[in-house]
Order: sequence, then C-alpha cells, then structure tokens
Amino acid sequence: MISKVHVYFMPGMAASPLIFERIKLDETIFETHLLDWFMPEKTQSLHDYAKQMALKVKHENAVLIGVSFGGILVQEMAQFLNLKKLIIISSVKNNVELPQRMKIAKSTKAYKLLPTGMAQNLEVLSKYAFGAVIKQRLKLYEKYMSMRDKLYLDWSIEQIINWNRVETDQNVIHIHGDADEVFPIKNIKNAIIIKEGTHLMILNRFRWFNSNLPEIILK
Repeated sequence: MISKVHVYFMPGMAASPLIFERIKLDETIFETHLLDWFMPEKTQSLHDYAKQMALKVKHENAVLIGVSFGGILVQEMAQFLNLKKLIIISSVKNNVELPQRMKIAKSTKAYKLLPTGMAQNLEVLSKYAFGAVIKQRLKLYEKYMSMRDKLYLDWSIEQIINWNRVETDQNVIHIHGDADEVFPIKNIKNAIIIKEGTHLMILNRFRWFNSNLPEIILK
C-alpha cells in the first residue's frame, strides 16, 4: 500500500479553514488536514506562535500550504518541521515584498490606530454598507472570517507589518495573482503567476488550484 501525501492548509488572517472548502485533491494520493488559528498571548512572538502551531502538524514529510498571513506563518513553522514541500499563496517571502504602505505603517506605528474592534460586529457594519459589492464582501467576511477578536487582529497586523525576515527561504514555492490588491505583484519575485488572480483567489480560482496543486506538490 502506497502511503498518502499529507497536506496541511493554513488560512489567512482571521479566516477559517472554510476558505479551502472548494479545494479537492485526489483522496487516493493525498490526505488533507485543516489548521486553524488559536488566540495568541498579547505579547507572544510570531516565532513562539509558529512553534505552537507546528505541533499540530502530526506527520513527517508533510506538505504545508499557507494563504496570506498564513503564508508568513508557515514559513516560520518550517524551521520546526521536516517538510516535503512548503507552498505559500497570495503572500510574501520576506519583508522586502511587503507593500510600501505597510512599511510606512511600521515606521509611523499607524497600524496601532486601526479600528479592529469593528470587525467583531459585522451586523452593524452591514447596516452601513453602501452598494452591492460591499454588501457581497461583508457576506463573504461573515462566512469565512471566524477570528474577529480585537486582540487577535491587533496581534496579527503587528506581526505582518513587523515581520523581520529579510532572506528568502529558497524552498518556498510561491503562487501569486497578478491582480492581488493586498500584496501587489510589482513587489513579488520568483512566483508562479496566476493571471487576473486577486488576493481572494483561493476562493474564486479554486479550479486552477485543483488542477495544478497535485503536480506542484508531487514534481
């Protein structure tokens, strides 16, 4: 009997594992596992959080896939694991790839002023939403955004903006959309580019991932 390839998925900031609900890998070859965010300690370092999360990966030689902030986290987790493949989607490989606005926010500490507490009350936000596009996006948030706690959001934003990785892990396989509005493609080097892929492409370009992930994992 051929042993299966264990594939672990880490969602993006505040997102639940539901974002992977349309990703279907051949069950005769792959066994998928969904990781989920847990509440950090207020002053917990990303390094220590990653060490804790790495304990949830129960298989040697597994594949670890992270989206957005989850992509940053899995790169930190990799130092505690023996992986077959490390894949990031809609993310960055180092702090040089972060957009200019995040670098400015780091130097000015402006990120500390973000009204993250509003995320806990999507019902209130929806009442003030103008236009079908915004209302549709709020519906998506309501379904997929499970971690709305202010402490978690403040902590996550701080970890992204202050990520101190400069050197790229050469083992990382990076998949990125050329229409990503959070991490613009102009800052991204050495990635598999998905044409017209947005930051949410794990949801709306799932067919591409279902077709291409198996080869990316196995080759």
